[in-house]
Amino acid sequence: MTIAIIVGTRPEIIKMAPVIRQLEERKTDFFILHTGQHYSYGLDRVFFEQLKLPRAKYNLEVGSDSHAKQTAKILTGVEKVLLEDNPDIVLVEGDTNSVLAAALAAVKLHIKVGHIEAGLRSYDINMPEEINRRLTDHCSDYLFAPTEKAKAILRGEGIAEEKITVTGNTIVDAVYQNIKLAKKQGNALGALHLTPKEYFLVTLHRQENVDNRARFTSIMEGLNTVAANFNLPIVYPIHPRSRKMMSEFDLTPGKITLVDPLDFLGFLQVESNASLIFTDSGGVQEEACILNVPCVTLRDNTERPETIDVGANILAGASPDKILRCADFMLGRKNSWQNPFGDGKAGGKIVKIITEGKIE
Repeated sequence: MTIAIIVGTRPEIIKMAPVIRQLEERKTDFFILHTGQHYSYGLDRVFFEQLKLPRAKYNLEVGSDSHAKQTAKILTGVEKVLLEDNPDIVLVEGDTNSVLAAALAAVKLHIKVGHIEAGLRSYDINMPEEINRRLTDHCSDYLFAPTEKAKAILRGEGIAEEKITVTGNTIVDAVYQNIKLAKKQGNALGALHLTPKEYFLVTLHRQENVDNRARFTSIMEGLNTVAANFNLPIVYPIHPRSRKMMSEFDLTPGKITLVDPLDFLGFLQVESNASLIFTDSGGVQEEACILNVPCVTLRDNTERPETIDVGANILAGASPDKILRCADFMLGRKNSWQNPFGDGKAGGKIVKIITEGKIE
């Protein structure tokens, strides 16, 4: 059996890492294809090195473009590789254009598709990620749902029970495997002059937030109000796209400290020691929940409702007043929730299903 692991963004690399480690342990034949959707493989190599992953065999280097052009480039690039290497299964993770394009390329060639993190829904079809995840789920042969709630969504959409397995989320594996290493390696807090539990962390990059002048402006106003109200620094490792849009909209950071994107271990350090996290990232919502750091989500919906159900997260949207109220509310809560995303053994369960067809 040969397995193709296809990734295109840094979150996908992080969440695929536990699966790759399991494949290596079992000596299963596999290769990695990096589409270069957000960054080139060269810029992402530090993630492969930190996570001790083998190099990608193929690099498509598709770069940024319109959704149609980017998806088309990935589709044709992946198809060429699949025709050459003819793997038995293609594994994808999440909801990006890389995920949908790779799944489509595989299914058209009658190659089985496994979708890790299946069954997530925001029910907002204005989000390109929502379209990607729905379509990928419905053309996949193996659906690895992180929670029972995700499985129920898939069953409700008519997907056959035998295709679905609840495995937990591989982000739990990744956090558990790397948090100790993060504490030993480097000093991201010192480099940023931060004191544990005496700062707020922001990640903000989604198209619906940063490409909308009014919404981006409103969120930045809300974050500055929070900084003034609590008199604590706010650090924002800013995505290049977000920095570009901030410049285009002539927005100033005010009391928010903008820093360059962090590597995974550095970000884990900063994330785990924050007193509160503001984000529009699904992965960061999960990580904050796992790390017992309260989270305020700068969106009107989330495909991670489990984080809200257990009390780790709250939706604030883009209103400055609501962002401040939500921050105050979450800071007043006890961080005693239970992680709803599994036991940190999702990678092993996924590999066991695709290689043996069962979980013991």
